[in-house]
Amino acid sequence: MSEVARFFAEVQDNLDRLRTDSAVRQASLDWINAIAPYKYTYNFTWLGRPIIQFPQDLEALQEIIWATKPDLIIETGIAHGGSLIFHASMLQLLGNDGRVLGVDVDIRDHNRAEIEAHSMFEHIDMIQGSSIENDVVERVSKTASKAGRVMVVLDSNHTHTHVLRELELYAPLVTRGCYLVVCDTLIEDMPEGSFPDRPWGKGDNPRTAVRAYLDKTSRFKIDTDIDAKLQISVSPGGYLKCVAD
Repeated sequence: MSEVARFFAEVQDNLDRLRTDSAVRQASLDWINAIAPYKYTYNFTWLGRPIIQFPQDLEALQEIIWATKPDLIIETGIAHGGSLIFHASMLQLLGNDGRVLGVDVDIRDHNRAEIEAHSMFEHIDMIQGSSIENDVVERVSKTASKAGRVMVVLDSNHTHTHVLRELELYAPLVTRGCYLVVCDTLIEDMPEGSFPDRPWGKGDNPRTAVRAYLDKTSRFKIDTDIDAKLQISVSPGGYLKCVAD
């Protein structure tokens, strides 16, 4: 066995052991609950734009994009635009002239101005409108039909009904070998009442939508290696690899 192969075999062993270590998982959840009042995910930027994510998830997305080399990354939910900038910077590193397409029901003027002024904007297109409206889906689907390899990230409204509908509409756009990432599945693991000002919570969130969708399809499998690797993630069980056409 080569030294490179030996290293990655050790990594896989680490992941296999982490996958079954309930004490580590509970410690991760305890930390997440402790940090939540400080809006931890709000405290980071990517190339100057706020990116509302755990840094660990950005590492996972980087690995996915580098390994799968998508030509198009579709993301629902734009907010401050940090994730769009992140995806665009990764595609620029790939050097494949890839595009990022962001969809949001309300692209606020100040955010739009900052995104459009960014050096990564040359790789980005944006659509304002609900991600589940027919005309928006048609525009996204038209763009996807012209791309080779397509990746999708769902990070908009986090209710079960909305995410399940997004899955039904956007999962078919993902090409074999690429990923469908469903954000904020972590909501299901948070204590009851963690989101008093939001329409989602335990039993009504992206995790429940993923479970319902996977019951109806064999095209996607949860990448449990990513969950084991990250431990701290907003998307446990939400990294879905497309394994069939």
